Amino acid sequence: MSMQRTQHDDVILMTKEGYQKLRAELIKLRSDGRSEISKQLEEARSFGDLSENAEYHAAKEAQAKLEARIQFLESQLSKAKIIDNDQIDTSQVTLGTKVTLKDLDLNKEFTYVIVNSEETDPNNHRISVSSPVGQAIIGKAVGDEVIARAPRGIRRLKILRIEI
Repeated sequence: MSMQRTQHDDVILMTKEGYQKLRAELIKLRSDGRSEISKQLEEARSFGDLSENAEYHAAKEAQAKLEARIQFLESQLSKAKIIDNDQIDTSQVTLGTKVTLKDLDLNKEFTYVIVNSEETDPNNHRISVSSPVGQAIIGKAVGDEVIARAPRGIRRLKILRIEI
């Protein structure tokens, strides 16, 4: 029983788009990224003494960062469970829902898709469930008013619509 709970705790809920984006990044890093680092290392080695070779050390550092990102992406994708749109309950704000909010102070409407932190893309209206706004609205229903302590100050928001 505790084994099942541990496995469930390791699950990372993800939208289909988010999963595909991370998978594409992983494929690109494994091929193009590793190839580029290999070229940089080869070129740096040609400069001679590796102990005092700044280009070599910079390339090794870039390689370490690349491999760490690859490992992170592999781990995220191996734990991913894609959210099935047919299973999303639109009676409340949950991961994967599209939420239209009204900022009561600015009298403006905003629409966001609620995603996990790895899928966040504010420029494309995808905000993290862990963000101040995400935390304020998760589990709320249409008509609810919430207060979010965002980086630009306190925002009073009203939930207008919840969709898939």
